[in-house]
Amino acid sequence: MPTVPSILGFGAIAIDDIVYVDQPLSAGKGKVLHSTRSFGGNVATALAAVARLGGSAGFVGWLGSAADDAVLRDLVASGVETEFAPRHPDARPVRSRITVGSDGERFIAYDDDAMLGTASDFPDEVLSRATVLIVDSYATRSLDVVARAGDLGLAILGDIEWSCGPATERLIALCDHLILPLGFGRTATGRRSPAEMLDALWSPSRSAVVLTDGGRGVYYRGREETGLWHLPPHRVVVVDSTGAGDCFHGAYAHALMRGADTAGRVAFAAAAAALSIAGRGGRQALPTDDQVTELLASTNAPSAVELKNAYVDTGT
Repeated sequence: MPTVPSILGFGAIAIDDIVYVDQPLSAGKGKVLHSTRSFGGNVATALAAVARLGGSAGFVGWLGSAADDAVLRDLVASGVETEFAPRHPDARPVRSRITVGSDGERFIAYDDDAMLGTASDFPDEVLSRATVLIVDSYATRSLDVVARAGDLGLAILGDIEWSCGPATERLIALCDHLILPLGFGRTATGRRSPAEMLDALWSPSRSAVVLTDGGRGVYYRGREETGLWHLPPHRVVVVDSTGAGDCFHGAYAHALMRGADTAGRVAFAAAAAALSIAGRGGRQALPTDDQVTELLASTNAPSAVELKNAYVDTGT
């Protein structure tokens, strides 16, 4: 058997048609400045980020069976292993149309009527040779595979953004590294403050709960630390925030593989995500390990503060 990458993932893989306009989205309309087509998707971009950082990443979700499939070729070009992905002639990517405003914020309209998740009989022989499994909300279609991966000792890193009821609740329960956008954390828990959300999402089986909040930073709780923490954002020029969360997940998984504690994983992932928004599209500005290390060493890099002592602006 070929070498199995240390970090595997299955979930959304997308082709994005992106339009950049000269006004913020709140203006209601604006002039088109630039348009492009690029490859994206939560898990696919996270794995591309791992590869860019120098890690070992493999996509194991459904892929088309044609040898010249554009999505397949892009993954390979991004340094992501595809040898172990199940193939099906009807598999196709999510198609997204993304509008990016002058402030870097974006609106995503997507068609996800596609084969997502992975094969129900995905082999334990492959899973058992990996260390981390990254999944997104579409993993509700392959919950048994996620459960088997956890039983085999893999760290399950969950990028959950929306709910489909009890299946999502089970998926959340299976994730020992749960990384959610703060907005979905509020929806999932019914709580308002980051501290309340972190407590509501915590369980004895968790290694970490992380809530990302874009320009307001990151809130987290880890098994190794006491207390709840807030990491303020890096101050960078925002060109396009598309894929920043996906980059965060990939960088977090990479730091996890290197043995970093929760604070170190969050700091590394936040720095990587900050660098990723300096370029257009979800993949073009994915940083290298050296770039992330340099940003973390800069004099204006933020430091985490205990949440009870932090000024928290949740925008509500």
